[in-house]
Amino acid sequence: MQVTNEFLQNLRQDYKSATLDEADVDNNPITQFQKWFENAVEAQVYEPNVMTLATADKAGRPDARIVLLKGVDENGFRFFTNYLSAKGKELKRNPYAALVFFWPDLERQVRIEGTVEKLDKETSEEYFVTRPVASQIGAVASPQSQVIPDRKFLEEKFEELKEKSEGKSIAKPAHWGGYIVKPTRIEFWQGRRSRLHDRVNFELVKGSWVKSRLAP
Repeated sequence: MQVTNEFLQNLRQDYKSATLDEADVDNNPITQFQKWFENAVEAQVYEPNVMTLATADKAGRPDARIVLLKGVDENGFRFFTNYLSAKGKELKRNPYAALVFFWPDLERQVRIEGTVEKLDKETSEEYFVTRPVASQIGAVASPQSQVIPDRKFLEEKFEELKEKSEGKSIAKPAHWGGYIVKPTRIEFWQGRRSRLHDRVNFELVKGSWVKSRLAP
């Protein structure tokens, strides 16, 4: 099969599994997100905590990648990474980000925008020790986003650290930890027929959430 422009133009899906009315959406968008997340888990969506994290550098050029949600509450959405990575450097210069969750099985997406802060060291350490040992070693071994000579370099460093840490606890690297995205906007999107999608938007205005419907 050849992927041509014509093929891509004709590749489409008409969404029809559900509807979304403002009256049915909780007035607290965090509560509504938790409800939708539970729906995704119950529907056995593959890795429902996968989210796109979009940042921008000091020149305003956008950058995006997939990360995993590792906590959500009234304060915001949490994820963990290497502070010296590309996203870490961008967030240091420009502490704003956007998140996107897409659950195709439910024909839903959630878009989030907000400010970003580092989690405190204690919170990051508490999460770090819950990770599988191999993932802990990987966080130490990988100079994330930096140029390396080849795959062998990474695997040898991993095996070296694995051998050294045999029978020992692994300390969280100082350059690794968590962030929290504190939302100022959250949008709930439900796919509908004929591209007339339902979009319910929340904006944080003077400390309170204001709900409205957006045109698709």
